[in-house]
Amino acid sequence: MGKKEFDYYIFIDYSDNLIGYIILSREQIKDCVLKTSKLKHYKELKQKKLYLKSMKNLFKRNKVLECLCKHKITELRQNIELCSEVFEFCKDKSESNIFISVDDRQYKGFIKLIEILDGKRFTIVKEGKLKKNSVEHRLSLIVDTLLNLKRTRK
Repeated sequence: MGKKEFDYYIFIDYSDNLIGYIILSREQIKDCVLKTSKLKHYKELKQKKLYLKSMKNLFKRNKVLECLCKHKITELRQNIELCSEVFEFCKDKSESNIFISVDDRQYKGFIKLIEILDGKRFTIVKEGKLKKNSVEHRLSLIVDTLLNLKRTRK
């Protein structure tokens, strides 16, 4: 999204009955994008089962989760706990500019909650507004894939 540099990138996504987030620092982005170049948006795929099996192996082989500062996938009913973890991270990084991408369905509620913190250092964008194939869009596919892997494991 534009030329502005951020210290941290947070992606929050929702899928069926699950919600999750990933947090990356600026230094981790290049490595993470390289490790996950094969990710696709799940809804666009025809062979979903094969794709998920392949991505599970890719995540293990490339140690994708190790290139993240933090990540969490949980049931939707625990979304307040998840948001509080994100807010706690933001509070601890009070001198940092932070980019946050939020699932379109969760956006309105998240904006109301984030107003409690100092909103000037945040850039908050709906996931649907991310430019396709941009770095931010590609990073959002990580949490999307994690959600789909967790959902299909049940």
